[in-house]
Amino acid sequence: MIRVAVVEDEAVYAAQLREYLARYAAQSGEALEVCCFSDGDEIVEGYRAQYDIILLDVQMKFMDGMTAAEEIRRRDPEVVIIFITNMAQYAIRGYAVDALDYVLKPVSYFAFSQRLDRAIARMKKRARRYMTIAVKGGALKLDIARIRYVESQGHNLVFHTDEGDHVAAGTMKEAEEKLAGQGFFRCNKGYLVNLEQVDGVRDGCALVRGEALLISRPRKNEFLEALANFVGEAVK
Repeated sequence: MIRVAVVEDEAVYAAQLREYLARYAAQSGEALEVCCFSDGDEIVEGYRAQYDIILLDVQMKFMDGMTAAEEIRRRDPEVVIIFITNMAQYAIRGYAVDALDYVLKPVSYFAFSQRLDRAIARMKKRARRYMTIAVKGGALKLDIARIRYVESQGHNLVFHTDEGDHVAAGTMKEAEEKLAGQGFFRCNKGYLVNLEQVDGVRDGCALVRGEALLISRPRKNEFLEALANFVGEAVK
């Protein structure tokens, strides 16, 4: 399911964008979940990095699209933003907030579908490198490469990252499923380690950025094999 937010204060254009999204979903087979907002302040308030793509009008009454995009980018570096505007010079400013593209009004379905193709391609590519976790008061997107290891603590998971620690509800099994194929391996019951962040193995422990994480005896051979394979692939 691809989550799309439409932020447009003109009812006619908002209805047109919803119609285009429904048409695109029918033609492409992509499952789209659409949520609509009538002004920039509506989407910014309580924003929790819950969308994959945002179609954002530039000129709105209370909070313009550029200001909204700046606020969104502070909380969500990876959401794909496409500006909808009738003035190209405004859209060009969108590169400052890493907007993917812009569509000029009046919006044609052909131009719209092309931008959506690009947006979905970028979103799917990035989805392999990012994950969203539920944290107290909202959600947080993590760069998978910067996760050092995941620790199980009761009914919670602690994501130890280069930027700090984040606590989320969940099980180690769920974390393993989300990070499958991303170079993570269980060194013991309580730790899921990012092999890219392992500096070495010593005294039965995996050395992860200065921390020594115990490798359980039953998992030792598998862990060492997984680490060797990962390093071998990385240097090819």
